[in-house]
Amino acid sequence: MQFLEYLYGSRSIPQLMCGAENKFPVKLAMGIAAVFAVCGPQQVLAETEPANAEITVVRPLSFVIDDNLDFGSLIPGTAAGTVVMAPTGTRTANNGIVLVGGGQSTATFSGQGSFNQRVDISLGANSILITGPGAPMRVRTFVIGSTPTAVLTTAPLRFRIAATNGIFTFPIGATLEVGANQVPGKYTGNWSITLNYF
Repeated sequence: MQFLEYLYGSRSIPQLMCGAENKFPVKLAMGIAAVFAVCGPQQVLAETEPANAEITVVRPLSFVIDDNLDFGSLIPGTAAGTVVMAPTGTRTANNGIVLVGGGQSTATFSGQGSFNQRVDISLGANSILITGPGAPMRVRTFVIGSTPTAVLTTAPLRFRIAATNGIFTFPIGATLEVGANQVPGKYTGNWSITLNYF
């Protein structure tokens, strides 16, 4: 449908409207009436799409998770092997395991205390099982990206906050044990970490 183009006074409406020809010029009022009579009211379509905005606000003497531990995608080997996710974000594999695609990430946490404050960090368990369509896989040897790096366990490790504003971020990597010919699919599990400020 072609809409009216500049109608004023005794101007005529365009020659093609709603697929029909209009052979006689008419006044504005008659032209508008003719359009609605021939075409009827037109529906107006509108769509609304949601969008996200995010921010993490950390309160003093707390910490939050910024990213989950994700080993990415892999093709299992014919023998059991491991995938190591270093706190730097690099991952390596052995025994014929092929690492594919991207999407891997270390677990990352942020917190706030005060400069030179002591923080003890510990795990809820030294290893966990992640489950999916095949046999469970073990995640173990959780390594914190501190200076120097250290292996986290259920026994608290003591750190000091080096940032003068008290805000800190730390990544955690781990080792995944993959079975021989591990069944394809998504595997997930939960683990916990505790921070105590002193």
